[in-house]
Amino acid sequence: MAWPRNLRQIGWPGFASGLCELTWDRTILCLSVILLACASLAHASATLLLEEPYGKLGFFTATGHAAVYLSNVCADSPTHLRLCEPGEPGVVISRYEGMGYDWFAVPLIPYLYAIEKPEDVPLFADAKMVAFLRDQYRRRHLEEIAPDTANGEAPGGHWNQLVGSAYDRNIYGFTIETTPERDAALIRKLNTSANRSHFHLLSNNCADFAKSIIDFYYPKSLHRSLIADVGITTPKQLAKRMVKFNARNPEIEFSRVVIPQVPGSMARSSPAHGVVESFFTSKKYIVPSAIFSPIFAGCVFTVYVGTGAGTFEPDKNAMVFNPDGEADQPLSRADRKQYQSRLKDFLKESGSAMPGEDLVKEWGKLESKSRWNIDDDGAPVFETTFQGRVVRVGTTPENIMGPNTPPQLVRELFEARLQSELRHSPRNGISRAGIAHDWLMLQQAQQAMAENQSRIKLASSQTASSAAQINAP
Repeated sequence: MAWPRNLRQIGWPGFASGLCELTWDRTILCLSVILLACASLAHASATLLLEEPYGKLGFFTATGHAAVYLSNVCADSPTHLRLCEPGEPGVVISRYEGMGYDWFAVPLIPYLYAIEKPEDVPLFADAKMVAFLRDQYRRRHLEEIAPDTANGEAPGGHWNQLVGSAYDRNIYGFTIETTPERDAALIRKLNTSANRSHFHLLSNNCADFAKSIIDFYYPKSLHRSLIADVGITTPKQLAKRMVKFNARNPEIEFSRVVIPQVPGSMARSSPAHGVVESFFTSKKYIVPSAIFSPIFAGCVFTVYVGTGAGTFEPDKNAMVFNPDGEADQPLSRADRKQYQSRLKDFLKESGSAMPGEDLVKEWGKLESKSRWNIDDDGAPVFETTFQGRVVRVGTTPENIMGPNTPPQLVRELFEARLQSELRHSPRNGISRAGIAHDWLMLQQAQQAMAENQSRIKLASSQTASSAAQINAP
């Protein structure tokens, strides 16, 4: 799964009237644009998104969430679909409980990060920032679904599940090719059907809806498990069936991708389980069962082992999602350990942290006490007090190195980000190129700090020398 830049953002729309005048060079350019557009349609795809559960987990909530990303389907609104124009990235479509509609469609990047441009994805996430970004997006695009309260504040409810999913959890994508014809047929079906909520946890949940979308393209490709999930459709079961479908149909283009949870102080998500697996791996369920009904507990164990519930690896052979380009190669286990060792040595040599200090928690506290805003380019920034003065700090790769941002804060941000992703990301959830960039930014911030300190010492020395000359007899 790749993130294609929106051609509208780089001045390509309108080429038929302005760019395509009858000159040879422009004709060739127009033909190239048309071919690229056709190529993007030819590679239409559907991606099943297996989303890990988060928060306080119960028996069924440990199964996580399922959605489908359609690369060639876009939306005029969250409840009305259309085919994408060249360069548009497609939408994520899913079913939610308690929101009145049966399904909602949200563009990919807002769905994952609650922002509209991939270059504005924050480097570090805390609860206050996430709430701010979600509300900003709601006010621009979701007011009809989630209007302000009487006092002008964000409403309660489940609307916040529509945007910023990657702040809450790791997501695993299983991509299969589709066709523009089937995309158009799906759009007609959903737009003409009554979009009213049919949610039911046991028989018509988010995974049932995702199953219906994939089955629309490949009938009977997915099914629920009567044994491992006692007949309830679960996201993990769908992912397992997608992998098996690929094994039986290798001629159909298929790929896997990890969308890691954004590093930060937000609680980390947990692995997605099936129904029986959730019961077996939860002490509060299996221990009482083993005490009061050993036979029942033994049956649960037999199902758990016999169905291979604990052996499925959703990130196996997966690439790492890159919001601003092609998917990246994952960092190897050995390289991950090496980066962890390098970070430990860096913190020790620089003296910026005590041994064992939780830098993620400390930076999260700083962000939670700060005032959030949007800069002139639409990227998130926060204001905080540093050394007795108010400073504005960018939080994206594009605005973090602002001219007035103290290098010490930049260094602390990348220390916290690196510690978070090296500790908590899935096995194949760290981008090799991304971690190298983070490490480079950390080194540049450290160098900028050293240069600032040298200038301060030099200025202080010159001031002292001048004072000595003035006071000399």
